[in-house]
Amino acid sequence: MNTFGRLFRINIFGESHGKALGIVIDGCPAGIAIDTDGLVADLERRKPGAAGTTPRKEDDLPDIVSGVFNGKTTGAPITMLFENKNVRSADYDAIRDTPRPGHADFVLHEKFKGFNDYRGGGHSSGRLTLGLVAAGVIAKKILSPVSIEAKLTEAGGNKDIEAAIALAVEKQDSIGGIVSCKVMGLPAGLGEPFFDSVESVISHIVFAIPAIKGIEFGSGFAAANMHGSVHNDAIMDEKGTTETNNAGGINGGISNGNELCFNIAVKPASSTPQAQHTWNKSTKSMEAFQVKGRHDLCIALRVPVVAEAAAAIALADLLLIHNAYQP
Repeated sequence: MNTFGRLFRINIFGESHGKALGIVIDGCPAGIAIDTDGLVADLERRKPGAAGTTPRKEDDLPDIVSGVFNGKTTGAPITMLFENKNVRSADYDAIRDTPRPGHADFVLHEKFKGFNDYRGGGHSSGRLTLGLVAAGVIAKKILSPVSIEAKLTEAGGNKDIEAAIALAVEKQDSIGGIVSCKVMGLPAGLGEPFFDSVESVISHIVFAIPAIKGIEFGSGFAAANMHGSVHNDAIMDEKGTTETNNAGGINGGISNGNELCFNIAVKPASSTPQAQHTWNKSTKSMEAFQVKGRHDLCIALRVPVVAEAAAAIALADLLLIHNAYQP
């Protein structure tokens, strides 16, 4: 399904090489200031342009077609469209017979019986995160004064990001990375255990971001090697401030008022310039294969703002749910 959320609901649509893509946001409270200029800062952060990113360039300017009047949200569903202009669909003709290793080409063909739009990954393309970022801007406004900040902390196993990117460019092979996200000022009490715990809801939308292979909150997997007496975060005052933050700001699936922090693992982009091998459906044999088109050598460079948006969307929904229960 293409819908996420219970009260703050988003519906994402479009394909990488289709006429347009976009997002519908339902359940947004009325009276929130929003305009094109207010969206641009985060949308620009998602764009390529840095070394190691795709040369494909799009305007990525949102066309707000509903839900905003006189610069304020109306309470009706918000629809935003983004045109696709700079496409080179011919680069993808070959994958009808030779699905790209690591991509969803093979499974999409099987699931949709060959009717899927295969150009640029179609509806499974990372380009669809454009809508997530736009929705994230509005979600951040709902959460204000809560602040969310994500950054790339490691690329290709190296904490020196520039050196890692330079090496990837030199070797002409893609690399992954680690993105760390922090949420500051989040109140205690958000989260609806069991199944809508803070970790569950954030993880759900984070794993919808293409190329994400793992997530950890607080001490994460390192907790498996710690004693309980060390892992437990001592409570220091009546506000619940803790001395350490191994829990990552969450206890029992509920925010505890401390900094919420998580890391996500981004795999290397499957579209690497390196020669590979894949199955040819026409010849019924395995053959040499090289990806055509314009692609990122380190897609992780563009993930931080998407991670922020995902966290904001999840937490805005949980905040509205929490507020709905208050007397």
